[in-house]
Amino acid sequence: MQWFEGGVNLTNERFSACITEIIGKAEQAGVERLVVIATDLEHSAAALTLCERFPHQLQTTIGIHPHNASAAPENFIAQLRQLSTHPSVCAIGECGLDFNRNFSTPADQIRVFEAQLQLAIELQLPVYLHERDALTTQIQLLQRYGPQIPRLFSHCFTGGPTELAAYQALDCYIGVTGWVCDERRSEALRAAIPLIADDRLILETDAPYLVPRTLRPRPRFNEPCYLPVIADQVAQLRNQSLQQLADLTWRNATRLFTQPVANADSSKDSDDPLSG
Repeated sequence: MQWFEGGVNLTNERFSACITEIIGKAEQAGVERLVVIATDLEHSAAALTLCERFPHQLQTTIGIHPHNASAAPENFIAQLRQLSTHPSVCAIGECGLDFNRNFSTPADQIRVFEAQLQLAIELQLPVYLHERDALTTQIQLLQRYGPQIPRLFSHCFTGGPTELAAYQALDCYIGVTGWVCDERRSEALRAAIPLIADDRLILETDAPYLVPRTLRPRPRFNEPCYLPVIADQVAQLRNQSLQQLADLTWRNATRLFTQPVANADSSKDSDDPLSG
């Protein structure tokens, strides 16, 4: 089986001394393609450097996370536009709204998010979404801009059926992480898992965060090589075999992250994406 890792924070300092080992362990586990998540301009540039070191394994997003919105320089869109010319860039983000902690003011979050949505329309790139406790405002913005954006991805989805319905009404791809392996706090997500459309499900670790609670012994931090552990939980909840899940999530991630934008309109509901 081959797996497509939909999101790993590979520029995190916990990976800095062991990048080659991390990617090697992922390959041994069948995780052949990985999307690196960027959260600000510095991490976006660092992710591109990693992609140049591992061009056959890595792609990356570029963007400003809502936690970092207030710190974004005035010319952040111009800088993102310049970074977007790199062939490894597959999406704008991680961007969105997070009204849970408000590390950046809600006003700044909305301003920076809206600017990135407009950039995605200009560049015709998918958008890699973050959202916490901001569903109503985020959905309103996506309803305004989403129809002009090739593809939308709800990264690290942790909601239940109601939240899922809101995102699926926008034709979003849905990312499931190790959160599903924590029975103490994933009841809503577990109820939503069987309702995710077969052609919109993506698996991701969000490593080094969200270590699957089912792992024994428990590692110090999460890694892409643990993606099959997440897959096992999801397959059980969806009553699908691991092979079925591997096949459909590989197709979905390939369609989401690697399909030429020129074919986006005709391929939104296609089951024949380019091979990885």
